[in-house]
Amino acid sequence: MTSTAPLAEVLRQRLAERRERNLYRDLKTLAAAPGPQAEVDGVPLVTFSSNDYLGLATHPAVIAAQQAGAELGAGATASHLVNGHLEVHERLQDKIAGLTGRQAALVFSSGYMANVGTICALVGRGDNIISDKLNHASLIDGARLCRAESLRFAHSDLAALERQLQRAQRNGGNILVAVDGVYSMDGDCAPLREAAQLCREYGAWLMVDEAHGFGVMGSAQLPAAGSAAAAGLGQDEVPVLMGTLGKAAGNAGAFVAGSRELVDYLVQFARPYIYTTGMPPAIAAGNIAALDIMQDDPDHRRRLHDRIGQFRRRAVELGLPLMPSATAIQPVLLGEEEAVVRVAGRLQERGFLVGAIRPPTVPAGTARLRITLSAAHSENQIEDLLLVLTDALAEYGINGESPGGRS
Repeated sequence: MTSTAPLAEVLRQRLAERRERNLYRDLKTLAAAPGPQAEVDGVPLVTFSSNDYLGLATHPAVIAAQQAGAELGAGATASHLVNGHLEVHERLQDKIAGLTGRQAALVFSSGYMANVGTICALVGRGDNIISDKLNHASLIDGARLCRAESLRFAHSDLAALERQLQRAQRNGGNILVAVDGVYSMDGDCAPLREAAQLCREYGAWLMVDEAHGFGVMGSAQLPAAGSAAAAGLGQDEVPVLMGTLGKAAGNAGAFVAGSRELVDYLVQFARPYIYTTGMPPAIAAGNIAALDIMQDDPDHRRRLHDRIGQFRRRAVELGLPLMPSATAIQPVLLGEEEAVVRVAGRLQERGFLVGAIRPPTVPAGTARLRITLSAAHSENQIEDLLLVLTDALAEYGINGESPGGRS
C-alpha cells in the first residue's frame, strides 16, 4: 500500500515548479476600478490591462444607476426560478435582445456560467461540439463537460473546420460549432461569414462568444451588437449568441441571446442558470445604464477606434512586434516567459500596468504582453506607453521582429 504525500508538500512543490518556469501569477490589488489611472498595490499606474473598452466602469451615469438599483435589495435572494427574477432583470434582458437584434435574451451571473451552461444544455452524449483551438477557456470547459464528441480545429482554419464538420456528420447526432467572435489573447476576429456558410451546408448550429466584440463593434443597424453583426450575420445564421457585461459594459454578468425558444429552453435546462442565485439588482440596473450609453452615445466607440488606430500607427513606426489585430486587444508577442515577465516588470516600474500572458493561457512559445486599449485612454497616455515600451524592449535586446514572423 503506497502512502500519499501530505497535501501541503504537494502544493509547495507544484507552486515552486510554476515559479521556476516564470508561470507564477501574482494578484494585484487595486484601490478602485481603473479609469484608466489606478492605484495598484499602493502605487499610481496607468492601466493597459483592463477590458473596460468603453470606459463605462467609472461612468457617472452607470454608477448612479447602480447605486439606485441597490435600493431594490442587496441581492436577488434566490435563483431566478425560485423568486430571484426581478423586473430589473427582465428590463435588462429586453434591452440586450434589442441591442443584439434577437428575439430574446437570458442573463447569467458570469460569462463562464453562460458558456458552460449553454453548451451542456444544447449537446450531450451522441452529439458533437466543434471548437476553435484558441477558444475561451469557458468554451473549452463546456466542450469537455457536455459529454458530446469534442472535435477541435486549428485557429480560424476553415478547411480544418470543414473536415471536422464532415467527421461530425459521420458520427451522427446534433452538431454545435463554438467560436469566439474576437479572440481574447490574439485580438483577431473569427471568419464568421465563412463559418456560418459551412454550418448551413452541414446542418450545424453556430454559437459565437461575443465577450470581446459586444459593445465595441457591430453593423449600421446594430452598432453595439458585436462581431457577428459586423459580419452581417443575424439570428438565423448565428442562433446562439453569448456576450459578457463585464468588459465593454464595464460591469458584471453575461447573457445568451437568440430565439424565444432558445431562451425558454435554457431556462429549463441550463443548470448554472437554474441553480445559481440571480444577479444582484444593482448590477442589473447598472448594466441597463451602460447599455443605454452604448446605444445612445457612439462617441465612446469612435474614441476607442481612434485610440486603436493611433496605437497601431505609432507601434509600426517604432518597430514594435505587433500581432495582426484591429481590435482593442493589442498583443506584443515576445515568445519567452522570462522576457515577458521582465518587460512587464519594467513597464510597471515606469508607471504602466500591462498583462504578462504566459502558458497555459496561451500556447508554449507565444508568451506576450497583452495591451488593452480603452476609450478612456488619452492620446498622451498611449504615446507615453509606446515610448516606454520601446525603451524596455531595447533594454532587454528585443527588436521589432515577432517570434514566428507574426509582425
